[in-house]
Amino acid sequence: MAVEVKVPTIGESVTEVVVGGWRKKVGEAFKVDETVVELESDKATVEVPAPSAGVLKEIRKQEGETAQIGEVLAVIDETASASASAAAVSAAAPSGAAAAASDQAAAPTTVAPSGNGSAIAESGSRKGAGTALPAAERLAAQHGVNASQVPGTGLGGRVLKEDVQRFVEQGAATPAPAAKGAAARPQAEGYVDEEVVAMTPIRKKIAERLVYSKQTMALLTTFNEIDMSNVMALRKQYQESFTAKHGVKLGFMSFFIKAAIEALKQFPQVNAEIRGTNIVYKNYYDIGIAVGGGKGLLVPVIRAADRMSFAELELTIGDFGARAQANKIDLAELEGGTFTVSNGGVYGSLMSTPIVNPPQSGVLGLHAIQDRPVARDGQVVIRPMMYVALTYDHRIIDGRESVSFLKRIKECMEDPARMLLEI
Repeated sequence: MAVEVKVPTIGESVTEVVVGGWRKKVGEAFKVDETVVELESDKATVEVPAPSAGVLKEIRKQEGETAQIGEVLAVIDETASASASAAAVSAAAPSGAAAAASDQAAAPTTVAPSGNGSAIAESGSRKGAGTALPAAERLAAQHGVNASQVPGTGLGGRVLKEDVQRFVEQGAATPAPAAKGAAARPQAEGYVDEEVVAMTPIRKKIAERLVYSKQTMALLTTFNEIDMSNVMALRKQYQESFTAKHGVKLGFMSFFIKAAIEALKQFPQVNAEIRGTNIVYKNYYDIGIAVGGGKGLLVPVIRAADRMSFAELELTIGDFGARAQANKIDLAELEGGTFTVSNGGVYGSLMSTPIVNPPQSGVLGLHAIQDRPVARDGQVVIRPMMYVALTYDHRIIDGRESVSFLKRIKECMEDPARMLLEI
């Protein structure tokens, strides 16, 4: 029995996805609920499980292609065995091109009705022999090859990825002609000047939101610096016992989240948003934390962060970081948030101006800790210092509030007991 694998409903605002990668090839068997394909939306990467055990009979959407919600991605044969299905695929493939079956399936196909009412696939029969498939074009560009020079073995003479690979291995590759009037650039073997890669849905969404933030908000950034001596001493004193009890290290992020919440309570404008012509003040604290994921920057949200202990915050942060790298963050975890903390210091950033994630009104940027000379009690001493930045929407937050907000965070971090005693 044939079972269809369809694009699942991912979220209210998601209408289409991009096929990120197939975990199985045609002819391979898998178990029920085993991941068959990964899909990328503009918010998250989603794994699609097999609705039943069987063999992958047909792939209808290749890697890099878009698909609508509910559209069929593949067909599963519940009754076929892996060996029998693989043999069928091999027999159906053109001579010497069994491995090219997946690339041929990626060829654009136009279906037109014939005179007797049947459908004719024009992808191989129409004129245009020698046209390269997208995968072949990408590989050709990587090797500086003009795809039109590669002999095609695909249906209708189309150039497959394997044709380009064979062309390169035989030493027949020649650099693609330079643009008219451009000077030829000497190249080492295997060197590529440019590589054109399509933006992922997540990267497109990030770009759209950043531009939207710049165009619709009156963004301004204020800075301060924090002496991290006391926090570092506190971490060193209790790190061993904290780790033994909670199974996670005591980091800096939990301190900054606690400090940010204290400052948000004192200056509620920073935790508010503009909604139409109204200002919405929020009496809850859902803190987004920027983490680098496999597909780009993600901002999962820690719900009710004000009710969490240091250990609960560290466990949540660690979980988000691990799942972001594995593209396992759920879509719901990226939604909402009243304020964001972004730690560019882990990458070595000394100072930056983060961009607000709308509809939020502020974002706290953390940076690298450096030993710097500072004046203390009339003496120049070396202290571990960190620059911090608050980017805010000046439409709702005045300069006085923004500076005072950052000063409050500085006070909490330089004297951590303030956060425990709420003074």
